[in-house]
Amino acid sequence: MKIWKEVQGWGLSIIIGFIISMFIGIFVIQPYKVNGHSMEPTLDDKQRIYAWKIAHTLEKLPKYEDIVIIDSRIDRDRTFWDSVNEHPLIRILSGNKKEDFFYVKRVIGLPGDVIEIKDGQVFRNGVQLEEPYIKEQMYAEQSQVWEVPEDHIFVMGDNRNNSKDSRMIGPVPLDHIMGIEGFTK
Repeated sequence: MKIWKEVQGWGLSIIIGFIISMFIGIFVIQPYKVNGHSMEPTLDDKQRIYAWKIAHTLEKLPKYEDIVIIDSRIDRDRTFWDSVNEHPLIRILSGNKKEDFFYVKRVIGLPGDVIEIKDGQVFRNGVQLEEPYIKEQMYAEQSQVWEVPEDHIFVMGDNRNNSKDSRMIGPVPLDHIMGIEGFTK
């Protein structure tokens, strides 16, 4: 009987710990790994970062130049169960460690902004951006213009010549922002 009570006590502690961990990972902070070179020189390939999810949880807009983690699968709606299934503990328990659809990018445009790329330069609402964080000058490509819709943001990697971002996938819905980069390891 005494052993059974001890097992129950440990079991309850493990369940409470699991629930607290899930809550923190879904609503407060979660680790991510940078995959690729699109954020160089700011962040390196395989670097661990921690995303603050409070702003996402409270549905607040990120600021210009914030580094955000996004779900690049913008052609589908996100649900609460996506956040549960993407939690590190659930991925470990299920054996699904794949997270290549999470992109780490910099916020360039907010809802209502007009983003234009011409002659390798980025313009927001007609004003050329000062971008000391980019790796190198963007290769000149044909001019492109996007108007950022309501409830969306426009993101780009710091390594503009090696980044799959809003130029390819389009503006990102706010509910696809997983969090704002808080600190790196």
